[in-house]
Amino acid sequence: MKGIVSFTLGPLQTNCHLVRNQDRALVLDPGGEPSGVLAFLKDNSLTLTHILNTHLHCDHIYGNRALARATGAPILASPADRFLLETPIGRGGEMIGLPEVQDFEFQDLAEGENEFLGLACRVLATPGHSPGSLSFYFPQLCAALVGDLIFRRSVGRTDFPGGDMDALRRSVREKIFSLPPETVLYTGHGPKTTVDEERLHNPFVSGQDL
Repeated sequence: MKGIVSFTLGPLQTNCHLVRNQDRALVLDPGGEPSGVLAFLKDNSLTLTHILNTHLHCDHIYGNRALARATGAPILASPADRFLLETPIGRGGEMIGLPEVQDFEFQDLAEGENEFLGLACRVLATPGHSPGSLSFYFPQLCAALVGDLIFRRSVGRTDFPGGDMDALRRSVREKIFSLPPETVLYTGHGPKTTVDEERLHNPFVSGQDL
Protein backbone atom coordinates (compact mmCIF):
# COMPACT_ATOMS: atom_id res chain seq x y z
CA MET A 1 0.00 0.00 0.00
CA LYS A 2 1.33 3.41 -0.92
CA GLY A 3 -0.02 6.92 -0.59
CA ILE A 4 0.05 10.19 1.34
CA VAL A 5 -1.61 10.96 4.68
CA SER A 6 -1.71 14.52 6.03
CA PHE A 7 -1.79 15.85 9.60
CA THR A 8 -2.32 19.42 10.79
CA LEU A 9 0.21 20.27 13.49
CA GLY A 10 1.51 23.12 15.59
CA PRO A 11 0.58 26.72 16.40
CA LEU A 12 0.23 27.77 12.75
CA GLN A 13 -1.75 24.73 11.58
CA THR A 14 1.04 23.43 9.36
CA ASN A 15 0.37 20.52 7.04
CA CYS A 16 2.62 17.58 7.88
CA HIS A 17 2.60 14.94 5.15
CA LEU A 18 3.39 11.26 5.63
CA VAL A 19 4.34 9.31 2.52
CA ARG A 20 4.06 5.53 2.85
CA ASN A 21 5.00 2.57 0.71
CA GLN A 22 4.48 -0.95 2.01
CA ASP A 23 5.90 -1.05 5.55
CA ARG A 24 8.00 2.13 5.35
CA ALA A 25 7.22 5.83 5.58
CA LEU A 26 8.76 9.28 5.53
CA VAL A 27 7.44 12.43 7.13
CA LEU A 28 7.69 15.90 5.65
CA ASP A 29 7.52 19.10 7.74
CA PRO A 30 6.49 17.92 11.22
CA GLY A 31 5.39 21.37 12.37
CA GLY A 32 4.27 20.47 15.89
CA GLU A 33 4.19 17.82 18.59
CA PRO A 34 4.27 14.54 16.63
CA SER A 35 2.30 12.19 18.90
CA GLY A 36 -0.41 11.69 16.28
CA VAL A 37 2.17 10.87 13.62
CA LEU A 38 3.90 8.41 15.95
CA ALA A 39 0.57 6.76 16.75
CA PHE A 40 -0.18 6.38 13.04
CA LEU A 41 3.22 4.80 12.43
CA LYS A 42 2.67 2.34 15.28
CA ASP A 43 -0.92 1.51 14.37
CA ASN A 44 0.07 0.75 10.78
CA SER A 45 3.37 -1.03 11.60
CA LEU A 46 5.38 1.51 9.61
CA THR A 47 9.10 2.17 9.94
CA LEU A 48 10.05 5.83 9.51
CA THR A 49 13.09 6.13 7.24
CA HIS A 50 13.46 9.92 6.80
CA ILE A 51 12.22 13.28 8.02
CA LEU A 52 12.27 15.84 5.20
CA ASN A 53 11.96 19.60 5.52
CA THR A 54 10.81 21.79 2.65
CA HIS A 55 12.38 24.76 4.47
CA LEU A 56 13.54 25.74 7.92
CA HIS A 57 10.92 28.19 9.17
CA CYS A 58 9.95 27.36 12.73
CA ASP A 59 6.36 26.33 11.98
CA HIS A 60 7.61 23.49 9.77
CA ILE A 61 10.26 22.08 12.11
CA TYR A 62 8.83 22.08 15.63
CA GLY A 63 8.49 18.29 15.65
CA ASN A 64 11.86 17.47 14.08
CA ARG A 65 13.78 16.69 17.26
CA ALA A 66 11.02 14.69 18.97
CA LEU A 67 10.26 12.65 15.87
CA ALA A 68 13.94 11.95 15.15
CA ARG A 69 14.58 10.88 18.74
CA ALA A 70 11.53 8.62 18.82
CA THR A 71 12.29 6.86 15.54
CA GLY A 72 16.01 7.28 14.80
CA ALA A 73 15.14 8.69 11.36
CA PRO A 74 17.57 11.28 9.94
CA ILE A 75 16.43 14.82 9.16
CA LEU A 76 17.21 16.17 5.67
CA ALA A 77 17.01 19.81 4.53
CA SER A 78 18.73 22.32 2.28
CA PRO A 79 21.95 23.83 3.65
CA ALA A 80 20.91 27.15 2.05
CA ASP A 81 18.35 27.51 4.86
CA ARG A 82 20.71 26.72 7.73
CA PHE A 83 21.17 30.42 8.55
CA LEU A 84 17.45 30.67 9.33
CA LEU A 85 17.98 28.66 12.51
CA GLU A 86 19.81 31.70 13.89
CA THR A 87 16.91 34.06 13.10
CA PRO A 88 13.56 34.54 14.88
CA ILE A 89 11.60 33.04 11.97
CA GLY A 90 13.70 29.89 12.19
CA ARG A 91 14.13 29.44 15.91
CA GLY A 92 10.83 30.89 17.11
CA GLY A 93 10.70 32.55 20.49
CA GLU A 94 9.12 35.52 22.22
CA MET A 95 10.13 38.01 19.53
CA ILE A 96 7.58 36.55 17.14
CA GLY A 97 5.21 35.14 19.75
CA LEU A 98 5.81 31.48 18.95
CA PRO A 99 7.43 28.62 20.88
CA GLU A 100 11.16 28.07 20.56
CA VAL A 101 12.38 25.25 18.34
CA GLN A 102 14.29 22.46 20.04
CA ASP A 103 17.77 22.08 18.56
CA PHE A 104 18.27 19.34 16.00
CA GLU A 105 20.89 18.18 13.51
CA PHE A 106 20.16 17.66 9.84
CA GLN A 107 21.85 16.24 6.77
CA ASP A 108 22.25 18.40 3.68
CA LEU A 109 19.94 17.64 0.77
CA ALA A 110 20.38 19.07 -2.72
CA GLU A 111 18.35 19.13 -5.93
CA GLY A 112 18.42 15.94 -7.95
CA GLU A 113 16.99 12.49 -8.54
CA ASN A 114 16.55 10.43 -5.38
CA GLU A 115 14.77 7.36 -4.12
CA PHE A 116 12.82 7.21 -0.88
CA LEU A 117 10.82 4.18 0.29
CA GLY A 118 11.57 2.48 -3.02
CA LEU A 119 9.81 5.34 -4.84
CA ALA A 120 11.46 7.69 -7.31
CA CYS A 121 11.61 11.25 -5.95
CA ARG A 122 12.81 14.32 -7.80
CA VAL A 123 14.04 16.88 -5.29
CA LEU A 124 13.50 20.35 -6.75
CA ALA A 125 15.25 23.51 -5.62
CA THR A 126 12.38 26.00 -5.45
CA PRO A 127 13.68 29.17 -3.74
CA GLY A 128 11.56 32.21 -3.12
CA HIS A 129 9.72 31.68 0.15
CA SER A 130 13.16 30.91 1.55
CA PRO A 131 16.54 30.53 -0.19
CA GLY A 132 16.68 26.80 0.43
CA SER A 133 13.07 25.86 -0.19
CA LEU A 134 12.75 22.36 -1.64
CA SER A 135 9.84 20.60 -3.32
CA PHE A 136 9.52 16.83 -3.62
CA TYR A 137 7.95 15.26 -6.73
CA PHE A 138 6.89 11.61 -6.56
CA PRO A 139 5.85 10.62 -10.10
CA GLN A 140 4.47 7.23 -9.01
CA LEU A 141 2.10 9.04 -6.66
CA CYS A 142 1.34 11.85 -9.12
CA ALA A 143 2.12 14.22 -6.26
CA ALA A 144 4.46 17.06 -5.35
CA LEU A 145 5.00 18.24 -1.78
CA VAL A 146 5.71 21.94 -2.12
CA GLY A 147 5.78 23.44 1.39
CA ASP A 148 5.01 27.16 1.38
CA LEU A 149 6.07 27.79 -2.22
CA ILE A 150 2.53 27.80 -3.59
CA PHE A 151 -0.95 27.39 -2.12
CA ARG A 152 -4.40 27.07 -3.65
CA ARG A 153 -4.84 30.43 -5.45
CA SER A 154 -1.95 31.95 -3.49
CA VAL A 155 1.80 31.76 -2.85
CA GLY A 156 4.13 31.87 0.12
CA ARG A 157 5.26 35.07 1.81
CA THR A 158 8.55 36.58 0.68
CA ASP A 159 9.06 39.19 3.41
CA PHE A 160 11.05 36.86 5.69
CA PRO A 161 14.89 36.73 5.60
CA GLY A 162 16.04 35.50 2.20
CA GLY A 163 12.59 35.73 0.61
CA ASP A 164 12.38 36.81 -3.03
CA MET A 165 9.13 37.12 -5.01
CA ASP A 166 10.83 37.06 -8.41
CA ALA A 167 12.65 33.88 -7.45
CA LEU A 168 9.42 32.36 -6.15
CA ARG A 169 7.59 33.05 -9.41
CA ARG A 170 10.46 31.51 -11.40
CA SER A 171 10.43 28.45 -9.16
CA VAL A 172 6.71 27.93 -9.63
CA ARG A 173 6.73 28.49 -13.37
CA GLU A 174 9.90 26.59 -14.20
CA LYS A 175 9.80 23.75 -11.67
CA ILE A 176 6.17 23.22 -10.63
CA PHE A 177 4.25 24.19 -13.76
CA SER A 178 6.52 21.90 -15.80
CA LEU A 179 5.14 18.87 -13.95
CA PRO A 180 2.20 16.93 -15.43
CA PRO A 181 -0.98 19.03 -15.13
CA GLU A 182 -2.79 16.43 -13.02
CA THR A 183 -0.05 16.42 -10.37
CA VAL A 184 -1.54 16.98 -6.91
CA LEU A 185 0.22 19.71 -4.91
CA TYR A 186 0.40 19.02 -1.19
CA THR A 187 0.92 22.45 0.36
CA GLY A 188 2.30 23.61 3.69
CA HIS A 189 -0.97 25.23 4.78
CA GLY A 190 -4.55 24.91 3.59
CA PRO A 191 -6.05 22.52 1.03
CA LYS A 192 -4.20 20.61 -1.64
CA THR A 193 -4.55 21.64 -5.28
CA THR A 194 -3.18 20.65 -8.70
CA VAL A 195 -0.63 21.98 -11.15
CA ASP A 196 -3.30 22.71 -13.75
CA GLU A 197 -5.58 24.47 -11.26
CA GLU A 198 -2.82 26.86 -10.23
CA ARG A 199 -1.39 27.34 -13.71
CA LEU A 200 -4.81 28.46 -14.90
CA HIS A 201 -6.18 30.31 -11.88
CA ASN A 202 -3.46 31.41 -9.45
CA PRO A 203 -3.34 35.22 -9.76
CA PHE A 204 0.20 35.47 -8.39
CA VAL A 205 1.87 33.24 -10.98
CA SER A 206 -0.53 32.47 -13.81
CA GLY A 207 -0.12 35.65 -15.85
CA GLN A 208 2.70 35.79 -18.39
CA ASP A 209 3.31 39.49 -17.82
CA LEU A 210 4.00 39.31 -14.07
